[in-house]
Amino acid sequence: MTNERMQENHVTSGATVWLTGLPSAGKTTIAYALADRLRAGGHRVEVLDGDEIREFVSAGLGFSREDRHTNVQRIGFVAELLARNGVKALVPVIAPYTDSRDAVRGRHEENGTPYLEVHVATPVEVCSVRDVKGLYAKQAAGELTGLTGVDDPYEEPKTPDLRIESQHQTVQESAASVYALLSERGLA
Repeated sequence: MTNERMQENHVTSGATVWLTGLPSAGKTTIAYALADRLRAGGHRVEVLDGDEIREFVSAGLGFSREDRHTNVQRIGFVAELLARNGVKALVPVIAPYTDSRDAVRGRHEENGTPYLEVHVATPVEVCSVRDVKGLYAKQAAGELTGLTGVDDPYEEPKTPDLRIESQHQTVQESAASVYALLSERGLA
């Protein structure tokens, strides 16, 4: 196989990069920075933003454990569909439960679709200072309950493919570490 053909295979091979972590951990920011880098290299990329999915695909679901599981499975289905068709699906979602994330990984494995789990392991103290959407302030004021990592569980991945501590590096450095993992796996 020529070098040019090998490079083309990397560009056309799909994969799901699942970025999980607390609210305001930096998942979406990292995903968009990574998307820019991948697109610049000729990759087809979609960012499946958890907030947008909730609005358009999972409208009507609440935040019970069952509804969160259903939401994650829907996102996982769409991501796997895109990935098996040559798209890099970048998925920045909280996905607080191990069993939900494992089910998504399992679907990818059944179909032979590359799947990478990235834990954006930003501490809750840092997330609450960032508070991009004002969720931590609302929870502190008693206006919101069920905030993941505060008064609702977040089960950290035990063996993610990559762990990022975003409080110790820039967004570009975080995106570069995910890109390096994709490269290491022959996907970038």
